[in-house]
This record gives sequence, C-alpha cells and structure tokens, in this order.
Amino acid sequence: MSAAPTKPTVTEREARQVAEEARQQDWRKPSFAKELFLGRFRLDLIHPHPMPTDEATQRGEEFLAKLRDFIETKVDGALIEREARIPDEVIDGLKELGAFGMKIDTKYGGLGLTQVYYNKALTLAGSASPAIGVLLSAHQSIGVPQPLKLFGTAEQKERFLPRCARTDISAFLLTEPDVGSDPARLATSAVPDDGGDYVLDGVKLWTTNGVVADLLVVMARVPKSEGHKGGITAFVVETNSPGITVENRNAFMGLRGIENGVTRFHQVRVPAANRVGPEGAGLKIALTTLNTGRLSLPASCVAAGKWCLKIAREWSAAREQWGKPLAQHEAVGSKISFIAATTFALEAVTDLASQMADEDRNDIRIEGALAKLYASEMAWLMADELIQIRGGRGFETADSLRARGERGVPAEQVLRDLRINRIFEGSTEIMHLLIAREAVDAHLSVAGDLIDPDKSLQDKAKAGANAGVFYARWLPKLVAGQGQLPYSYGEFKRGVDLSPHLRYVERTSRKLARSTFYGMSRWQGRMETKQGFLGRVVDIGAELFAMSAACVRAEHLRARGEHGREAYQLADAFCRQSRLRVEELFGRLWSNTDDLDRKVVKGVMAGTYEWLESGIVDPSDDGGVWIADATPGPSERENVHRPIR
Repeated sequence: MSAAPTKPTVTEREARQVAEEARQQDWRKPSFAKELFLGRFRLDLIHPHPMPTDEATQRGEEFLAKLRDFIETKVDGALIEREARIPDEVIDGLKELGAFGMKIDTKYGGLGLTQVYYNKALTLAGSASPAIGVLLSAHQSIGVPQPLKLFGTAEQKERFLPRCARTDISAFLLTEPDVGSDPARLATSAVPDDGGDYVLDGVKLWTTNGVVADLLVVMARVPKSEGHKGGITAFVVETNSPGITVENRNAFMGLRGIENGVTRFHQVRVPAANRVGPEGAGLKIALTTLNTGRLSLPASCVAAGKWCLKIAREWSAAREQWGKPLAQHEAVGSKISFIAATTFALEAVTDLASQMADEDRNDIRIEGALAKLYASEMAWLMADELIQIRGGRGFETADSLRARGERGVPAEQVLRDLRINRIFEGSTEIMHLLIAREAVDAHLSVAGDLIDPDKSLQDKAKAGANAGVFYARWLPKLVAGQGQLPYSYGEFKRGVDLSPHLRYVERTSRKLARSTFYGMSRWQGRMETKQGFLGRVVDIGAELFAMSAACVRAEHLRARGEHGREAYQLADAFCRQSRLRVEELFGRLWSNTDDLDRKVVKGVMAGTYEWLESGIVDPSDDGGVWIADATPGPSERENVHRPIR
C-alpha cells in the first residue's frame, strides 16, 4: 500500500478549475432563474403555481399531524437550549415516528414525503427547536440518504436506506480544519490497497451530526495511480469502524443542541462497495446533492419568520408607549410590516422551489441556491428587527425573563440560531459566486475562449465569431418586452393590483441582463475578480425571484379561496419594499467604493493602519494557533462518539 499523499498545494487557477469541473455543465431542463438573469421573464415556468398530487398531500398532512402532536407534547425547546443537547428519548421518538426517513422511499422503509412536505415538517420541528431541524435535515438533505438516492447503486440503497429510515443517523463530512469553500485543497486521503478496498486518513471539521452519527458520507482524495482515476471521491463509512475517533464536540453561539464535532480517520479501511459513484466524482455528487439539499435551510428561516411575526404582533399589542400600543407608532409599524411581508415572500420562495423540485420538470440549481441565499439573509434581518421591537427584553434571555415573572420569549436565541445560516452550506459570499457563475453561463459558453488567457489566437477568433452571432440575436431582445405593455399580466389584478410588479420584474430582468453584459464588456477576463459587482447582480436576481414567487403564491391562494385578499396585500407590500432594495442595488453596481476598499484592505494587510488597533487588549491572544494541526495519524484524544441506540 502506498503512503498517503501530502496536503495538496494549488494555485487560484487550479482551484477554480476543480470547482468548474465539479459543477453540472449542461442545462437539459428549463430554468426560471437562469432565464431571469438572461433577461427573459418566463412566468409560464412558475405560473400557475405547481401543485402536489392528492396522494402526496394526504400523506404529508397525516405525518404533519403526528409530528405536531409529538413536538407539542414531547419537545422542550428551552431544555434543549439550556442543556445544549437533544434528549435521547426525543431522538428515539423521532425515529419511531419515521422523521428520519421523511425523504426516503417507502420501499426502503421511509415515508416517501415530497420536498414540499419535508420542508413543512422541518419548519414545524425547527419552530420548537432549531437543533431538531438541523438534526433531521443534516441526516436527510446532505447525509447518506440523498447522495444514495441520486448516485447510489441498487445494492447500496438496499443496504443503507432502511437503516437511515428508522434506526441510524447520518452525517456529511467535507470540511477540514484548513479547507472550507476551496475543496481543491482537500487533504483527507483514500488510498487503494492491494485488496481493492480504500484506507482513509485525515481530519474532518464541523461534522454536523458527527458526534451521534452511525453512518458518514466522507469526501476524500484518491491518489491517481494505475487502474485508479483518482480525485475527490465519496464514501459511505460506518462510524464504528476501527480508526475513527470523534475528538471533540464543538460548541457554538447558537444551535446549542446540535451534535457537531471533529472526526479523525487513521488507517480506516472502507470496502470498495461503499464508494458512491466513480472515483473523482465526489464534488459533483456533493454539489448535485445540495441543489435540493439547500432547500431545508429556507424552511428553518420560514419558521423563524413566522415566529418573529407572531411575537411582534402579540408584544406590540400588549406594550404601550406614549399613550398608544407600540404597533401604532410608525417607526415600529414599518418593522412589523417588513417582517410580515418578508415572511410571506420566504414561504412563497421555499414552497415554489420545493414544488419545482418535486415536479422535476425544471432545473432548479439556481432557484435552490437563491432560496438559501435570500432566506438566510432576510431571516437574520427579521430577527434583528424583532430584537429592536422588543427593546431591552429582546436582549434578555428567556430564562432571565421567566425568572422575574415575564413570558420567556427567546428572541436573542433566535438571532443567535439564525446567524449560522449565512455560512452553512455555502456562505453568502460563496453563494454569490456560485450563482453568478451559473447566471453568466450562457455568456461563457459563447465567449469564454475570448477572455481565456490560455487560449490561442485561433480559438479566440472562433469564439469572437460565435459571440457576435449570439449577441446579435440576444441584445435586441433586451430592448422591449411585456413589462412595457400597460395591460400585461392582468390576471394578477384582484382588487390589489400585482400586475405592475410583474411588469417591473420583466423590465428589470432585461435591465439586469444588459448590466451583466456591460460588466463583461468592460472587465472581460477580470470579471471573475469583481465580486462586489457579481454579488449585487445576484442580489438583484434574488429579489426578482422573490417578487415573482410572492405574486404567484398570492394568486394561487386566491384561486384556492385561502386568504386571497390578504395574500395580495402582503405580496403588494413585499414587492414595493423589494423594489426599493433593487433600485439601490442597481445604483451600487456602478457607484460604489469597491476600488477604494481594495486600497484600504491592501493597507490593512501591509500594517499601514496597525496604529489604529492600539488602546485595547486582545482576550483571544492565549497562545493558540489560528488553524489546528490536521496531520494524519492516530488520535491522542478520547473518543466522544455517542451513538443513540
């Protein structure tokens, strides 16, 4: 058996190449969001709102009723927060209920719920304790079940899915102490042995569910050799395998009940039959899994938004200030309106993207990413506004409030719990780049060689010709559209008129496409370094997607006789608020401090402003290193793995 490879050293270009090779290259199905970024408002792809089947609805509603009864009678969210642990009996109860098999097909012992009802269940469970939502979603959205559903063999599904449905907890292990969003530097190795199996060595960080997991999906690098393509590869690993040590249970500012740890692999033997997909396909498997896996996070944000709205309403009615209820003060009322309208929009985005995932008629890789990005950012803002509405009580813990005789409202906990969502499953900054890459895919497909410094003059000439043909057809279509016709989208006029908002989305999608083209024309190959510009382009697209979803949901509810008038009011309020944000973002596309910021950063890193740091003490200066050593080898620490049996 050959020695484990050393930690790879890669250039920025090599890292980008690894990421590019891992992404799904083709577009075999239509995509509403992709078209939106290209200036084509394809309302027909999302309206009428897609619907689950009657059978799926019945099955989902029956499970939600059982789950609600369990959550209301068996779960104490305050206890989980206080003890920083979900009681074993709660986890056992969730197993018996089938909650760990919500997304697993019934033929493997699962419940076979749709993505829509899976997310509704996560919203319900997460409202009682976000830690429970994370436990269930990490197990099913990115843990063993989802990769096997998409890429596993029939034999692997038969072996592992029944266990995941009822008894075993799973986790997903990609991140390492020195490797986050740059998987090209992945150091954990899986070296083939003479018997055809693999031997794993390495350390994984932030292994959500890892402390209690029975099964792991591990991403490891297989060295290239004779008979082995090599590359980052996915494996299903039994946690009780010799050589696996859970070295630490991590503690965080929020989500105190999650079982997140550090896992070390030392000479861990994994059968070749446990490899998921071919060698080198690990990152593609991870990214494809996340296309729908990311939708679990918006579900938790919807739960937070609904709770923030409930508390804001009840508190603002009970609290009087200067002779009238708090809600009647405009400064507070605007915050309540923002929370209500945004909660409506987040639920619209989540349900729409989930139903699109269930239909499998559209490619939702951009929609899923936009839902994660937008929900995580907006939920944080809603929770922050609730803290402001609650005043000093918003900063006080629920236990402290109870101790002095008031209702134990955990507003500060919700803020802490939500903060990680802007980092989980792709930070906001990484999501901006990921979505931007997909948004400009059509441009790079026809003009990529034109801006690639490694391409020959002949290749550039050919690319220039292809680009000329594409843009000659595409650019004229961005001049006019339905958004300029005063009576278009008239079916959305029901007392409250939402048609102007849809016309705005259509016009603005064309404006966004023109802006993206101008940016590419201006910066060409340097476009990928303009992260501020790309981030604003994506944020505009996210707002347009949310506006579209809100309007479609309002009409959907009206047609079903479910609070249609109120839904139209909320959609109208959201769209008006969103349009203000969009206009600000457009202004910042071209008028910003990006260049000056780069100069300041250069000065900071050169020590030019180090004098500004004087006059303080640094409580973190305790002699610790910035990044823990992850050198492969046997563990010297106690194994804190705690399986729930």
